[in-house]
Amino acid sequence: MRITTFNANGIRSAARKGFFDWFADHGADVLCIQETKAQDAQLQDSVFRPEGYYCYYCDAEKKGYSGTAILSRREPDRVQFGLGWEAADSEGRYLQADFGRLSVISLYMPSGSSGEVRQAFKFEFLDRFLPLLKGFRADGREYVICADWNMCHKPIDLKNWRANQKNSGFLPEERAWLDTLYDKVGYVDSFRLVNQQPEQYSWWSNRGQARARNVGWRLDYHVITPGLVPAVKAASIYTDAFFSDHAPVTLDLDAGLMSVDTK
Repeated sequence: MRITTFNANGIRSAARKGFFDWFADHGADVLCIQETKAQDAQLQDSVFRPEGYYCYYCDAEKKGYSGTAILSRREPDRVQFGLGWEAADSEGRYLQADFGRLSVISLYMPSGSSGEVRQAFKFEFLDRFLPLLKGFRADGREYVICADWNMCHKPIDLKNWRANQKNSGFLPEERAWLDTLYDKVGYVDSFRLVNQQPEQYSWWSNRGQARARNVGWRLDYHVITPGLVPAVKAASIYTDAFFSDHAPVTLDLDAGLMSVDTK
């Protein structure tokens, strides 16, 4: 089972840059997109609804902003739009598709890089989201949370970690939240199960030739529940072409080893 996550930084822009041409040959069973920056009515062209996929878009109320999507080869048993929290749902930040006892989530975590107001919203989001994640761990389901988390956990996850310790995305409070997510709540960063190499990044600034010099951050990843750990086969970041300031990240799971019935 192949699950890909991708912050498009504008799905229409990514399409013009060839993302869906690449995706047609990629073989993903599920694609989670963040930052679609488009309303559903603007995405009626067939390029945004590839043949053979069920397509769900969760829009922000503000045009050209935020938004998430899930494209799936199999029709989900249930699709959930939003968290029931207006501040997050008005920005289209959460979309969940259920397949049997497996849930796949497309999440766009708020960024705090624009200033104190948005950083405060990000902290509020984290505070409200963690109890939900704890609840997931107790409900008997398995989860793959595909997200632009807008946070790095360890120094290995960004190039200039020393200089960024006071910047949004690598603040002590954000790293402590991730410590809790992994060490206390029990979720797993699937990428690091199979790839412990440094300089594995999924986002680069558009300034200072950051991408050419691979001065990046690993912001996009699949967080999974422990029952899926034995099924993790591979995780990869596609950097051969540039569809966005983010790169697509793919998780391959061995369906035969998954401790969940997806049918």
